[in-house]
Amino acid sequence: MTTGSGIVSFERPYGYAEMIRDLERLREAYPTMNVTTIGASVMGKPLQAVRVGGGPKRVFANAAFHANEWITAPIAMRFVEEAARALRDGTPLLGRDAAELFSRVTLWTAPMVNPDGVELVLRGAGADHPHRAALLAWNGGSEDFSGWKANVRGVDLNDQFPAYWEVERDRRDVAGPGPRDYTGEAPLTEPEAQAIARFTEAKSFDAVVALHTQGREIYWNYRGAEPPESESLAARLSAVSGYEAVKLTGSDAGYKDWFIHRFGRPGFTVEAGFGANPLPLDRLPGMYDETSALLLELLLAYAESN
Repeated sequence: MTTGSGIVSFERPYGYAEMIRDLERLREAYPTMNVTTIGASVMGKPLQAVRVGGGPKRVFANAAFHANEWITAPIAMRFVEEAARALRDGTPLLGRDAAELFSRVTLWTAPMVNPDGVELVLRGAGADHPHRAALLAWNGGSEDFSGWKANVRGVDLNDQFPAYWEVERDRRDVAGPGPRDYTGEAPLTEPEAQAIARFTEAKSFDAVVALHTQGREIYWNYRGAEPPESESLAARLSAVSGYEAVKLTGSDAGYKDWFIHRFGRPGFTVEAGFGANPLPLDRLPGMYDETSALLLELLLAYAESN
């Protein structure tokens, strides 16, 4: 279950400013936690990645690829906070020995892949927004951006990866920028997707998990390129979270797809929670309990493999 008090709050909408403030506070509280800049968004916001632990196995979790799925960012941040606290204090992490775990596994997290889009969903495109005219045009003239998934250039960042990108482009059949499903003119045109791909190449992770909403499902395969252990790992994640492990077809060019295609290692897309995006804040505690159990189980699986 979630801990009571902490730095990362579930009480309010969680945008880029909230994340940066919390990262500064977390660095002060947990000096062994490492924060690094891995790139920048279209509007120049530094994209942050956080490291907890120092084990040889490397697991990467990312969140808020889609703007109106911003609720995944505080989930990722709270898990980082609880992991760093358990490691500092020598206390269990969700009932498990944190010191032993993080001597075997390193967790990297990119809690907000799409900060410009998240800010657009939460705060709109006011008179001073540099992309206001284009955004309003792409949004059908509406000031309501609550349904926006894309980045600030109207490109869906999870359709940007070089894994049968052309197939996804043709399947989506979206001609240009907009709130969702536009793949861009080519793979990796957007700086946010470039940063995540570059970081992934540099770290050569053993496994990755991308946190999305909604549906309470776990996608674990990609065109038969996944290793044999992916299905059994998905079953473990399903057992602790209550999410259904789904063998997905008809989807390409996502981050998980590219990771499996590129490295032949386990990659997972987790569709947290249930309802209509953006999910309301009152769902966060339950979503966190489910997702944190899943993340911990993935870390344990790799700790056991050492």
